[in-house]
Amino acid sequence: MEASQELEKSATNYALEAVRLDKQGAKGMAITMYQKAIETLLKLVQLYPEYSLNKVYIQRAIAYQERIKVLQGAVAPIEPQTEPKGTESAKPGEERKASYEDLIVKEKPNVRWEEVIGLDTAKRAIKEAIIYPVQRPDLFPLGWPRGILLFGPPGCGKTLLAAAAATEIDAVFISVDAASVMSKWLGEAEQNVARLFGSARKSAVEDKKPAIIFIDELDSLMGKHSNEVGGEVRVRNQFLKEMDGIIDKGKNLHVYVIGATNKPWDLDWPFIRRFQKRILVPLPDHHARLMMFKHYTSNLVLAPDVDLHELARLSEGFSGSDIKDVCQAAHLKVIGEFFESGQATNKLAKPRSLRMSDFRQILEERKPSVSLDMLSLYNRWFEAFKAL
Repeated sequence: MEASQELEKSATNYALEAVRLDKQGAKGMAITMYQKAIETLLKLVQLYPEYSLNKVYIQRAIAYQERIKVLQGAVAPIEPQTEPKGTESAKPGEERKASYEDLIVKEKPNVRWEEVIGLDTAKRAIKEAIIYPVQRPDLFPLGWPRGILLFGPPGCGKTLLAAAAATEIDAVFISVDAASVMSKWLGEAEQNVARLFGSARKSAVEDKKPAIIFIDELDSLMGKHSNEVGGEVRVRNQFLKEMDGIIDKGKNLHVYVIGATNKPWDLDWPFIRRFQKRILVPLPDHHARLMMFKHYTSNLVLAPDVDLHELARLSEGFSGSDIKDVCQAAHLKVIGEFFESGQATNKLAKPRSLRMSDFRQILEERKPSVSLDMLSLYNRWFEAFKAL
């Protein structure tokens, strides 16, 4: 893969030189360098059509093209994106802060445990790994798990579980876009990973506040790839190094990495073993589906013939996201009828109640988003690698 590494390096150099010239006001030369960066990125995409970073390369090419339009006067001027405005006078270590901040989302989740319906096994495992050690670290002389892998079908509550854990311990919750970590600007991905973990450690050590790094679609960052190029290898190695740093039993840091994936079988073993807890987040059972129907219809007007127990039975194999979609679709059907009848112009008129037939129609027209073949794959992987 020497050719791909050379192209990636060239694209990085062209982009960095373009930004440098851009900041100096050398518009013509900057445009030339941006164009060369675009051409190199597109050549990478054409030569390696299956490569996982192609989406990032295309996004960068589009961004460079937009910058060229700005420099040519086609749109209102904006600052180049590698560094925030005014970094010429910024203190050492502060440069590129804006580009790094673009890669992560620090949000204060407001999800309570009771909002996570079902998933009792997963909840218990997360409490043992995160909640209890934060509440009573003195009871854990052997330390505690800091890497938690949540895997299972899409739409079953992996993100909710991570957010609920952060709310419970009042943690700094850092949500990471895995594709962006592979770098909005080529060549900086390793530094971004290091800064990510450095920020979490600072929160735990200096601010005395637990930190949770949540990485969705973990497989896109740490999966097996047959055609890796240099940048991806370096990022994966940096991530392994950072994970080893927080797992170190000599440091009782309250820094946790929660990874979520719909494709656990795509993960490399070096990454799998660094997640001491590997938890299956399954499809909801009958009771959980019943509770979900009660939750999602709580603000809707239901006719007396609506049987939520029957809906739970009919929706076997549906994910939590699927059930929400069914309730929403049934409601939209009634609202659509209301508007089409012309009654909506009367402010005092109300739509009719949702009937059981409305739900049945939607369930007949809708199939589960998870197939039986997918379920068997999850169960086989769970049996091979489970760690609760």
